[in-house]
Amino acid sequence: MDGYFLTERHKRLREEVRAYAEREVRPRVAGMEESRSVQYELSRDIARQGWLGVTVEAEYGGMELGHLAKTIVIEELSRVSAAMGAMVQASQLGVAKIVHFGSAVQRKTWLPPIAAGACMPTIAVTEPTSGSHVLGMSAHAERVGDDYVVNGRKVYVGNSHVGDLHGVVVRTGPGSHGLSALLVEADRPGCLLGPHRPAMGLHGFSFGEVIFDDCRVPAANLLGREGDGLAVAYSSSILYGRPNLTAVALGIHRALVEETTAFAARQIRYGRPLAELATVKQRLGEMQSRLMTARLAAYHATHLLDRGLPCDAELQNPKLVNVESALDSARTAMEVHGACGLYPEMAVERYLRDAYHVLPPAGTSDVQRLRLAEVALGADHEPWSARLAPHAMASRQTV
Repeated sequence: MDGYFLTERHKRLREEVRAYAEREVRPRVAGMEESRSVQYELSRDIARQGWLGVTVEAEYGGMELGHLAKTIVIEELSRVSAAMGAMVQASQLGVAKIVHFGSAVQRKTWLPPIAAGACMPTIAVTEPTSGSHVLGMSAHAERVGDDYVVNGRKVYVGNSHVGDLHGVVVRTGPGSHGLSALLVEADRPGCLLGPHRPAMGLHGFSFGEVIFDDCRVPAANLLGREGDGLAVAYSSSILYGRPNLTAVALGIHRALVEETTAFAARQIRYGRPLAELATVKQRLGEMQSRLMTARLAAYHATHLLDRGLPCDAELQNPKLVNVESALDSARTAMEVHGACGLYPEMAVERYLRDAYHVLPPAGTSDVQRLRLAEVALGADHEPWSARLAPHAMASRQTV
């Protein structure tokens, strides 16, 4: 399968990220789990590797390798630490808004430092009272002279506490055409952070609250035009969010299979390795089958995306398949481990907790099923992947 989708450059990138993850990230995982604190320095160091710019054009200092390469980066980091894989995937959501909607000045200003790891961007859309219902948001911006004055709250902002540049979708008018997007520097007066709240999993990653209290933002920071906010949100969610989260789930799934097969091979029961028992072998086969199917769906979708082809459904399906498969395999892994899996040093309980964090963002599994049902029923609408294809950072050259 790798030979079909991956070039030699992809394979070298995988080796590079895997070596870094094993050398720099894995030794920190136990401390991350114990402290449950935001990993400021590690996040910055990962950014300095240049991987945030994997979809950014070379003229801005980016790697210009496309979405499949991005999947590989996130997958390899998530295999070791889903928290750090999530950190990179969340930064990529922030990249999307500038790649697709940034003006020439905005692209020249922000893409080079992002590619160099000196700026970590975010996307801020979700609100406490509207959840994923984008049109229900109430955060708003009022034009006052050459500025916008922003007020409101955003929650579940990936990289909230390490981000330098928030892409904030706010209401500037009524209805679906009344949403706009602004670039808001994190150090602007009136841009505030809620306290970091450790959650069930992804320890080390921040996904918190950003509060805007009469925050003045230059009108030059408007992304696109007034009324483009819905498209900005959807470009980040559909073209980046779904495949990015798919990659996090894929990395977790790989770790589950590797850890569980290794455990079963060394654990002795009835005088022989646990892996030789027929019932356990069946479970390991189930996990391997799920992983192979999920990985194929993930790579196929980003392969299409890199070629600028319509692929909304192909991006929805791997988000569904990878998250559900990872959760199924996490349960299987816990059953194979038995009581041993309940202890943190065995890692599988961390993978289970982390996998649940990939379920809600960019649409739960039920949301993906509803969208796929519309495809089956022949719903007639232009795919977002086709609508944004002219702006897509597709890797069309040989890499």
